[in-house]
Amino acid sequence: MFIDLLIGAVKAVVVLLLVLNLTALLLWFERKGSALIQDRVGANRANLLGLGARLGMPNLGLINTLLADPVKLFTKEDFVPDGADRFLHWLAPFLALFPVLVTFAVVPIGDAVTIAGHRIVLQAASLHDDALYVLATIGIGVYGIALGGWASNNRWSLLGGIRASAQMISYELAMGLGVVAVVMTFGTLSLQEICRSQGGVWFGWLPRWGIFVQPVAFLMLLAAGMAESKRVPFDLPEAESELVSGYFTEYSGSKQAVFMMTDFAEVALIAVLLTTFFLGGWQVPYLYRDGFILPGGVHWALSGPAVAILGVISFFIKTLVLCCLQLLVRWTLPRFRYDQLMRFGWKFLVPVGLLNLVATAFVIVLAGH
Repeated sequence: MFIDLLIGAVKAVVVLLLVLNLTALLLWFERKGSALIQDRVGANRANLLGLGARLGMPNLGLINTLLADPVKLFTKEDFVPDGADRFLHWLAPFLALFPVLVTFAVVPIGDAVTIAGHRIVLQAASLHDDALYVLATIGIGVYGIALGGWASNNRWSLLGGIRASAQMISYELAMGLGVVAVVMTFGTLSLQEICRSQGGVWFGWLPRWGIFVQPVAFLMLLAAGMAESKRVPFDLPEAESELVSGYFTEYSGSKQAVFMMTDFAEVALIAVLLTTFFLGGWQVPYLYRDGFILPGGVHWALSGPAVAILGVISFFIKTLVLCCLQLLVRWTLPRFRYDQLMRFGWKFLVPVGLLNLVATAFVIVLAGH
């Protein structure tokens, strides 16, 4: 019993550390990536001992992004405006971040491995109804945003909170329709089983990934997920040209950092969900429990631990690619107007999602499953 609790605690800590480090990496990529897109240098001033310049290497801005800027932000004054609800003003950022972090608990980052006689599933928590848990926890995040806008006693913050509430609730419906289509296709609510169902190949060469059977759901979940993360082109709740900074206008210091961290954690969450549902999760094409079996029958034997490690690496490579895709979209497309945003959600994504569900059910019935 103690060993099981210890293993569970270690898995939870590992997943949390991976998420937090991934958010820091995304912050760096956003700053340097946006600079490249806009033909700027980007963060490049801070360094340690000037080692990069001495070795003839460019200053990549890692010290700026991962050390100097966070220290500056966390040491700023924690300002609370007059008339604000101090308790809710303090609580809101953590209500926004906490649901995102706990959602990662059910994401499988790899297959089960056996260590010292203990079978360890590379998933912090397996609830068997993981898909429902994901939809439930994502929906809770709106409370932190709405409370942050209301508790600040600022009309721009309040308007940003109202916009965020309407936007997130609207696009949760489209996201739910996409997830239901995936659940119907694989016949299970378990994310681990969905990953396992995507193992093997069709026609001797095509991976059995969900994107090939549910391409519409993939695009829906990608669009709805980006809207849930409230980033360009869906950043109406914090549109600086209209609302200063929206729902976190009156936030500074560590609480502002938590709101910013929430945005990047949501980007990572959407990426891992897309990877799990549509890109095979930890599955590597042509990799089975005993090694690679390539088209043509070529077999390359591998040990069990090596297969598990390759699966974890595959999962994070897919996740990073999808994170980078979202950041590139954020610096490429212009912002929607608010009426366009709501119209896109209710008059396009929702009808398309319903049609996709009907088509999925029709195919399942024809196939006799």
